[in-house]
Amino acid sequence: MARISRKKDAVAAALRPEVRLPSLVPYDGNGLEPDGDYDGLCFDGTDLADGTGPGARFMDCALEGCDLDRTDLVSARFMDSVLRGVRGVGTDLAGASLRDVEVTDARLGGVQLHGAALERVLVRGGKIDYLNLRKARLKDVVFEGCVLSEPDFAEAHLVRVEFRDCVLKRADFSSVRMESVDLRTVAELDIARGVERLSGAVISPAQLMELAPAFAAQIGVRVEA
Repeated sequence: MARISRKKDAVAAALRPEVRLPSLVPYDGNGLEPDGDYDGLCFDGTDLADGTGPGARFMDCALEGCDLDRTDLVSARFMDSVLRGVRGVGTDLAGASLRDVEVTDARLGGVQLHGAALERVLVRGGKIDYLNLRKARLKDVVFEGCVLSEPDFAEAHLVRVEFRDCVLKRADFSSVRMESVDLRTVAELDIARGVERLSGAVISPAQLMELAPAFAAQIGVRVEA
C-alpha cells in the first residue's frame, strides 16, 4: 500500500533540469536524417511530420511549435534541449534518451516512449493522450500542470518522480516500480490498473479515502453499509 507522510520533506524531491540554451542558429534543413547530429539549432515551426530520424542526436536545441505527426525518432537522444508547443500524433520515441529536457505546452497523442530513459525532465502544461512509457526508466522527472489521458507506465521504473497539479486519467501502473514518487498534489488521480503497485509512492489523506475502495477490492475486502 502507498506510504503516507505528514512531512513535506519525507519524500525526496526530483532534481529539475536547468537548461541554458546558447544563441541558436535557425534550422534550414529539409526534414530529418537517420543518426543526424543537431547541435545548437532552433527548429521554429518546422514541419517534421512523417520525418525519419532514428538515432538522431539533439544537443542544445529548441523545437518550437513543430509538427511531429508520425515522426520516427526511435532511439533518438535529446540533451539540454527544450520542446515548446510541439504537436503530433503517433510520434515514435521508443528507446529514446531525454536528459536535461523541458517539454512545455505539448499537444501529443499516442506518443511511443516505451523502453526510453528520462532523466531530469520537466513536462509542464499541455495535454498528452495515450502516452506509452512501458518499461521506461524515469529518474528526476516532473509532470506539472499537464493532462495525461490514459498514460501507460506498466513495468516502468520511477525514481524521484513528481506529479504536480496535473490530471492523471485512467493511468496504468501495472507491474511498475516506484521510489520516492510524489502524487500528493495531483488534481485528479484516476488509476485504471496497478493500484496495488503504489508502494514507494506518497499520497495525501484525501487521496487515500478516494482510493480506499480500490485498495479494499485488491485485498478482497467487501465494504457494505
